[in-house]
Amino acid sequence: MKINRLEIENVKRIHAVMIEPSKDGLTIIGGKNRQGKSSVLDAIAWALGGNKYKPSQAANADSTIPPRLKVIMDNGLVVERKGKNSDLKVTDPEGQKGGQQLLDSFVEELAINLPKFMEASGKEKANTLLQIIGVGPQLAELEQKEKSLYQERLYIGRTADQKEKFAAEQPYYPDAPEEPVSASELIREQQEILARNGQRQQWRREHDSILEKIMKTEDEIESHEASIRALKARLGELDEQRKASEKTPAELKMESTDELERSIDNIELINRKVRANLDKAKAEEDAKHYRDQYTELTNAIEDVRKQKTSLLDSADLPLPGLSVKDGELIYNGQQWDNMSSAEQMIVSTSIVRKLNPKCGFVLLDKLEAMDLDTLKEFGAWLEQEGLQAIATRVSTGDECSIVITDGYVEGQDGVFAKEEPAPKATGWSAGMGF
Repeated sequence: MKINRLEIENVKRIHAVMIEPSKDGLTIIGGKNRQGKSSVLDAIAWALGGNKYKPSQAANADSTIPPRLKVIMDNGLVVERKGKNSDLKVTDPEGQKGGQQLLDSFVEELAINLPKFMEASGKEKANTLLQIIGVGPQLAELEQKEKSLYQERLYIGRTADQKEKFAAEQPYYPDAPEEPVSASELIREQQEILARNGQRQQWRREHDSILEKIMKTEDEIESHEASIRALKARLGELDEQRKASEKTPAELKMESTDELERSIDNIELINRKVRANLDKAKAEEDAKHYRDQYTELTNAIEDVRKQKTSLLDSADLPLPGLSVKDGELIYNGQQWDNMSSAEQMIVSTSIVRKLNPKCGFVLLDKLEAMDLDTLKEFGAWLEQEGLQAIATRVSTGDECSIVITDGYVEGQDGVFAKEEPAPKATGWSAGMGF
């Protein structure tokens, strides 16, 4: 529903104003400061929104006549507030009477109090959007899941960085064996070699003893000619023993224990290197483990974000390009503070329309922040969407549909027709939406 006609008398700064706003597009109420522009919007909000929007000083200070408000909707519904107590009278096209409950069925609160939405925080705007498209609880659950995964990934990432840094700082000895060296094993090997060498020394002593006996026997042969045969026989025996006791040079070669002795002396140094290499390998393994977890969590976060995107893409959004990201309202990729004035108005108006599709109008105050091109852009969008906006602007330029001076519309005579609107030729001002 839209507003066809407004009649306002003795409300705040208004003395007498009649407006026929454009059905679609932007109707701009212009004028200088303190002339009554905002009083028009306050009067509409009071007329349609109820006494909670009644100004604290509703009556015009220069008049003794009580305020009178009359709003005619495009379906013929007439809303009036008049008399000492500003009694409400609502009459539908068939003559049936109604009250505030009937008005509340088609008047969206934000349509008559848009600053409440525009001045809200980014998260409050986002929550309003999520509520009207019905995905608030699901998105909140996904965002909580994403936040939890993000915090876990943050911890894992920091731990992985610490592990990688620790691993990089560990010394590494490429010449060290893979496992710690056992001192008892080296000592056992040394004892075996020493035992074998002892056997070899025993063999050498026995061999030297036999040679000594041979020499002695030969001396006895020379000195004892008489016992040559007996000595020769004994010599033969000894010669056989000599042959049996002889070993190959390889068997008699002594084995060196120098390397083992050096290993035993250096075992602690070697094992320190081995332990350092093992510690470095463990640190690198730990770092890889945490880095793998970090990657898994990153994939999980991306999956949640895709679910959020899919949820919003499938939702019945009030405007193409409108979405929620990280709890903030986003339009065409921009957060609220990066949107142009026209974009902010378009977003706000589209959300108001979505909140209550029966409400076809919105009130906008203080559009002087918009340049003329922006006004035209916003007005064209309103016309395209079949929406009605009644706005104020500190200006008396051609962009204004009407101009209010000292509580009157310039060109109006201040007297309203009782039954039918006066013809435009008499000076009544009609809205001129862009």
